[in-house]
Amino acid sequence: MFRTKNLFISLCILCASVENISAQEQPPAPSAPKSVKIPGVTEKKLPNGLTAAVIERKGVPLVTIQLLVKSGASAEDASKAGLADITASMLTKGTKTRSATEIAEAIEFLGGSIGSGAGWNSSFVSVTVTSDKVSQALAIMSDVVLNPKFDQKELDLLKSQTLDGLTFSLKQPSSLANYVASKYSFGEHPAGGTPDSVAKLGRDDIVAFYNANFLPDNAVLVFTGDITPELSTSMTQKAFGVWKGNFGESISEKSAKPPKERESRGILVIDLPKSGQASVTYAKSLTAVGRKNGSYYAAQVLNSILGGGYSSRLNYEIRIKRGLSYGAGSSFAWRGAKSNFATRIQTKTVSAAEVLELVLAEIKKLSDNSVASDELVPRKSVLTGNFGRNLETTGGLAGAVGDLYAFGIPTAELNAYVSNVNGVTESQIKDFAAHNLMGGDIIIVGDYSDFKDDLAKRFPNMKVDVIKAADLDLSKDNLRK
Repeated sequence: MFRTKNLFISLCILCASVENISAQEQPPAPSAPKSVKIPGVTEKKLPNGLTAAVIERKGVPLVTIQLLVKSGASAEDASKAGLADITASMLTKGTKTRSATEIAEAIEFLGGSIGSGAGWNSSFVSVTVTSDKVSQALAIMSDVVLNPKFDQKELDLLKSQTLDGLTFSLKQPSSLANYVASKYSFGEHPAGGTPDSVAKLGRDDIVAFYNANFLPDNAVLVFTGDITPELSTSMTQKAFGVWKGNFGESISEKSAKPPKERESRGILVIDLPKSGQASVTYAKSLTAVGRKNGSYYAAQVLNSILGGGYSSRLNYEIRIKRGLSYGAGSSFAWRGAKSNFATRIQTKTVSAAEVLELVLAEIKKLSDNSVASDELVPRKSVLTGNFGRNLETTGGLAGAVGDLYAFGIPTAELNAYVSNVNGVTESQIKDFAAHNLMGGDIIIVGDYSDFKDDLAKRFPNMKVDVIKAADLDLSKDNLRK
């Protein structure tokens, strides 16, 4: 009797749940977008040229301090790829007064964190501590930036770790595809370096890059969090006032060699035997659409629709609908005057041709058809929601402000982000796709024998260029040893 009663109750609960699920088959419409109000940036330039920028945000006793140097991998020679990142990473590996261990222990004692590195556009050193520890943290940070030792043993260790990482990455289809796209499609060198370039880097290279680029008038010190402009300025002067600048001399930048205008080159296959997985990439260098370009926001909304998240078109068609990948997406890598667009999907090798067909179809849809408002509004909300959430942390806010300084964009644009995104129209997205995304490169990395026949069947009129992974040379224009 007791078991029968329990069974009856369970059935009632199940029926109620089914009714509830049925009632919620249609998800609620997104609410109206919320505005994001960010306090203004207070700037102060020191006599040596260093700019101190402060966004005061009370409420949480945390402060992030980020030193942004406006030189990254774009300032290094392709033959020395990885130099910017290794130089920046070496800053926390020891100074003339502290070892790498002592730096780590000193920051840990303050309950904070420190990191450094470089991307294509800039280099950075970042520290986050509670607001009562800013002075002590800034003293450590200035020591790291102004007095690096570049110890040979630490350099050898960092190079060894970097080479181990590269050796592993270049055996993975997705990572290898990214490296190939850098050279083949974007006319750049890999910012993280190649095994050959990293192995050849010496201490003299590190010192020369540091001396040429780590200069106060080529840098911005960003404070975000519970700190006043007056206090941050006095602390900056004390910690970095002795830093010597070059007083107006230009910082050299090695511009990437843009790919030549050309018709589609067909399909490039990097044959990686027994890979098990294949990486399918569609890549296009947008030589006229940079971060400062008026099309930036249209590109951001387009990317949100196409491949910017779980509910994007690529992820729906490839993962949710067909189960061909754990995730499918797209992205823009921004430069000052250009950008690099790519879709990236990893799938079973036997599914590579099918995934490529789906990617090309989704890109063509964007250029042929307008986006309906019931899709456009939620995808804009994803962008603005992520933007607002990112700026809730001191680190996220410092990173966003630093990016603007890196590209020379007024910091007031932070408060215009939401309105600029919401102002993008269906016709702008369609026009952007039609004028910029067609005619890109197709790169597949994987075991060619597994998808060769299906590729020929689905794309009978496209030329297929095959390079064995063992014969690949990322320093050569033709990618061959």
